[in-house]
Amino acid sequence: MWRGDRAGVDGWDVGEQANSRVVPGAKAVAVRRWLRTVDWWRWGKDTAGRSPWARGRVLASLAVLTALLMAFHSVVPNSVGRLGSLLETFLPWLGLAVPLLLVLALLRRSAIALVALLLPGAVWGNLFGGMVLAEEDSGAHDIVAVQHNVSDENSDPEGTASALIEAAPDVVALEELTPSALSVYESALAADYPHHAVEGTVGLWSKYPLSDVRPVDIKPEGIPEGWNRGLRTTARTPRGDIAVYVAHLPSVRIRWNGLSSGWRDESAGLLGEAIAAEKLAKVILLGDLNSTLDDRGLDPVTERMDSAGRNFAFSWPAAFPVSRIDHVMTRSLVVTDTRTLPATGSDHLPIAADIRF
Repeated sequence: MWRGDRAGVDGWDVGEQANSRVVPGAKAVAVRRWLRTVDWWRWGKDTAGRSPWARGRVLASLAVLTALLMAFHSVVPNSVGRLGSLLETFLPWLGLAVPLLLVLALLRRSAIALVALLLPGAVWGNLFGGMVLAEEDSGAHDIVAVQHNVSDENSDPEGTASALIEAAPDVVALEELTPSALSVYESALAADYPHHAVEGTVGLWSKYPLSDVRPVDIKPEGIPEGWNRGLRTTARTPRGDIAVYVAHLPSVRIRWNGLSSGWRDESAGLLGEAIAAEKLAKVILLGDLNSTLDDRGLDPVTERMDSAGRNFAFSWPAAFPVSRIDHVMTRSLVVTDTRTLPATGSDHLPIAADIRF
């Protein structure tokens, strides 16, 4: 009996001892794993004896360089391949360097790189943070304007016109109008927009009466005669007359030796001169300017006109927009909101803007 009890006790003890050996073993494995994790995050010296403030200097330098390029993009020279304009065209995308460098800094366990990343983060936030964090517009506006490069290869002009009508704009500017597509747009837009004007390959459709329609000469030297991509008209709104300009500046090309934008820059200068000579106080400019407003090549225009928007409203290319090259700008009026509209048959997205007197 005693032996059985003893055996039972011994059996229990053995089982308990066996269990006690398993449990601490499992715990030990978990603890060792945790310690390895903690050790990975323990930012001491590495195997080469470098502290967190001594390693990752290349990453820190890249962070500072990114901040400098964003903050002082205007000093990047255009003399070689128009690199300054190329940088400014895609300026917001430099912000992608911040999360990339952040991951690399964490992997490198570099304190100096993490501190340096505060610079590009702050600069990007100062330049573009307002587009991300701005409060939604109250919706108060007097005019809705739509700008759209409809593409001369658009196979569905009627569908494009219908999509633009759904946005219920007051004025619609179109570029790359072909003779065959023009008749389709005229027919499709006539009921909602009884007033329209066309010069060359650009046109304006309006709910307001239009007068004093004339071409605007923005043709650079070297382009053949017959090239006409600018018009000016007066829209007679209930709040007074507004000079409306529609423009399509020459395209730019990215080549092995940089950005080719000479014609575009010259055309922007001519457009700026026309706007400067405009006698009406209130002006609206709608157009495909073939660059962003950060690009110094558009300075002759941006120095005379204002633009605003609650978001980036990238308009090109339609399949994966990376840049806003279509614009609605004003003088003596306020653009309260700018946004993209759903894609049409064009390689550009339409841009809609709310304008307030």
